[in-house]
Amino acid sequence: MDGLIKGLIDVALGHGDDREEESGPESREERSRSTWSEVVSGEHDKDEGGGIDRRAHGCNRWNAEEPSNLRHEDPPRRTQKITNEYGRTEGSYEQSQWSRKEEDSERNNDDGWETVGKKPQRRQYKVQTEKWHGYKRPANEQEYSDEVDIGIEPSDEELNDLSQACKRLWELDINRLVPGKDYEIDCGEGKRVRQRGDVAEGSLFTWLNEDVFRRPTFSRFCSLLDNYNPNQGCKEVLTSEERQEQAAFIEEISRTAPIKYLHKYLASKRIVSENVQDFKRLMTRLWFDLYGRGGSSYSSSAFEHVFVGEVKQQGEQEISGFHNWLQFYLEEAKGRVDYQGYIFPRRRGHTPDSQTQVLTLQFEWNGILKSVSSTLIGVSPEFEIALYTLCYFVGGEDNYIELGPYPVNIKCYRFGDRIGSVFPIAEC
Repeated sequence: MDGLIKGLIDVALGHGDDREEESGPESREERSRSTWSEVVSGEHDKDEGGGIDRRAHGCNRWNAEEPSNLRHEDPPRRTQKITNEYGRTEGSYEQSQWSRKEEDSERNNDDGWETVGKKPQRRQYKVQTEKWHGYKRPANEQEYSDEVDIGIEPSDEELNDLSQACKRLWELDINRLVPGKDYEIDCGEGKRVRQRGDVAEGSLFTWLNEDVFRRPTFSRFCSLLDNYNPNQGCKEVLTSEERQEQAAFIEEISRTAPIKYLHKYLASKRIVSENVQDFKRLMTRLWFDLYGRGGSSYSSSAFEHVFVGEVKQQGEQEISGFHNWLQFYLEEAKGRVDYQGYIFPRRRGHTPDSQTQVLTLQFEWNGILKSVSSTLIGVSPEFEIALYTLCYFVGGEDNYIELGPYPVNIKCYRFGDRIGSVFPIAEC
């Protein structure tokens, strides 16, 4: 009788609900949580008919944004189709604790800007997105920047010395950002390559001038990043709009000094045609044509691997590629990247700081570790494309050069007649 009375009192006072809140939500969250690695590996999206659908079998574009008018419901989970602003179905995804957190951390404004990033020790910043729709239009409907008109002829010394040519490219990168003026980073603490654990209290990027995303080559580059899924063994299917986006990017960077210098350099060595349109087509094929990686055909490209990043699914999952600072910045802003500290430099007395523009670091991308990576911070997209293309055509696997004050080895791996991977290694 005493127990019955006590139970009735608890119900009347709402204590029973309190006890459920203490124990229930955690277990419900545990049941509803769908990790990013499970989503991309396809464990949750099985085709009942036995067939495999790229857009519903874990090969979805996991970073497609959910329309702001959708709201997540409590468990059980359900699969929601995603339709982007162009009316195309981007894919499907499991509504999970991770996706709810991402939705909470992003705000879409009516002025065509997307606010990203809402974490401790980080300022809010905005990324301009309204122009990206136009990048998918046919070439004759695009608006491009004026072509540069400066002296960019390679000298004989540069033609005979790759390091001198790369040094010239560095000087020609007028779009390169200035540390402290255009952005701020906090390198945090250092660690050894095999050391695990987060030694960085905050994020790597603490601030970036939003005007950066008004620059045409930066904006067009960022619009390409969501055209891929991260699963290395998953076949990519590019739409006509995405191909237009690629062509528009190549056209835009071809108007800049680094790419014009690259063309003149390679043409002088009779590696490429002097015809500009032929050169643009070659650049498009080199960076965007799909090839097989991880056992599947048409599952990867040089651009996806080097700049976007991929997830190896064989054995223990790990990140490969992902060497671009803009991709890192955007993914960190959305809470998908967890910066875990820099890797100690090879030489003492060269500890990275807020001014460093060549950084070796460790991070997790949606819970999957990249134990050691390297990136050129603040450089323009056209500079990176020009640098890596030059090393691919003229250099070898190891290319010891100097970029401004930084001694660097540009590591270049070939995949047949393609770029397999290319990235910088700090030599200091």
